[in-house]
Amino acid sequence: MKLKQLSLFLENKPGTLTAPCRLLHQAGLNILTLSLADTNEFGILRLVLRDWEKAKKVLEQGGCVVKVTEVVAIEVDDRPGGLAQILEAVEKAQLNVEYMYAFTLKKENKGMLVFRFDNPDEAIAALKQRHVNIVDSVELFDRLEC
Repeated sequence: MKLKQLSLFLENKPGTLTAPCRLLHQAGLNILTLSLADTNEFGILRLVLRDWEKAKKVLEQGGCVVKVTEVVAIEVDDRPGGLAQILEAVEKAQLNVEYMYAFTLKKENKGMLVFRFDNPDEAIAALKQRHVNIVDSVELFDRLEC
């Protein structure tokens, strides 16, 4: 139900984004989705990979500081109001969204969003009660192979 996400803190200067991507490439690891947020001094690169444990090891050996967090992948209808419907369920369950970003993956008029909740287990239970489809890693990886 929950996915592992790697977060890397990067200096906000030219070339620092290339280094971790190069390390993952050299190790034959594919990034499934990512998000990059920045401030004047640093950025946070968030990554979801199939083999996150190997990626963490490779990145740390390459000198990166890596934090592992749990995120939740949620299926959302790709239509006007699809996201609003999910956010209404989140609001009714009184869940706190720390951040979210999208997968580029889309299947059968459904997209997928990655949510970071302050309490992922509570979020999963509450959203399932509201009939929101939580995507587990097996289903996600199966979709990616199609």
